Amino acid sequence: MIDRGKYNLLGILINAIDYDAAVERIAASAQAGRAMAVSALAVHGVMTGVLDEVHHFRLNQFDLITPDGQPVRWALNLLHQTGLPDRVYGPTLTLKVCERAARDGLPIYLYGSQLTVIRRFAENLTNRFPNLQIAGMQPSRFRQVTAEEMSEIVDTIRTSGAKITLVGLGCPRQEVWAYENRKALSMPVLAVGAAFDFHAGTLSQAPAWMQQVGLEWLFRLVKEPRRLWRRYLLLNPLFSGMFFLQAARLRRFDPASGTPPTNDTRYG
Repeated sequence: MIDRGKYNLLGILINAIDYDAAVERIAASAQAGRAMAVSALAVHGVMTGVLDEVHHFRLNQFDLITPDGQPVRWALNLLHQTGLPDRVYGPTLTLKVCERAARDGLPIYLYGSQLTVIRRFAENLTNRFPNLQIAGMQPSRFRQVTAEEMSEIVDTIRTSGAKITLVGLGCPRQEVWAYENRKALSMPVLAVGAAFDFHAGTLSQAPAWMQQVGLEWLFRLVKEPRRLWRRYLLLNPLFSGMFFLQAARLRRFDPASGTPPTNDTRYG
């Protein structure tokens, strides 16, 4: 297992970790009933924190942020000589966590996306892992919710018997949700985004060769150009330029420079 701690990438602290160590940490927190905020960040996810000081603060309070994209892994290896042989991709991490949860008797809760998607996601998970217990599921309300509604959502999850919550609200809403609710839930909260759609079969994943060479973004851009063109055509070059500045020591990115939130965002 590889678990080398957190490293600064453009001011965002990313764990140099592999799948085995990540699953072990999540399972240990689930068994202990300990709050844990987890996300898997590719370039877009990192840049949401770089460009927003409040979100910068949130991300750096997470217990575990894995290098979801190959460019993030490459950047860690080049900047910090972490020697990571592979990324820790959110959809794959989701399956590995569910496999461990089935083995250890740790019920999971699904929160986010649309009801049809999470129902198919749940069905596919239980077909793949027959011993997996799904304590409950709730679709996103696709709006900001009141404090009372959020309290109701959290109470429902907490009293369901779940030991792990998977959240699929899209980046960065799911990370905001995990940050705001991790302590109240007292369990691992995994912001896993597209894993819901990928494993429900409603969204295609890039071929393995494109994933390996860091071109998953291109596959997704071709599939959803109107929704994703700004994310990839603007943020990818910006990430590369800022990475060069950090690698050349021409600019310092301070993980402690974020601004704490002054109030809850309460995405539902």
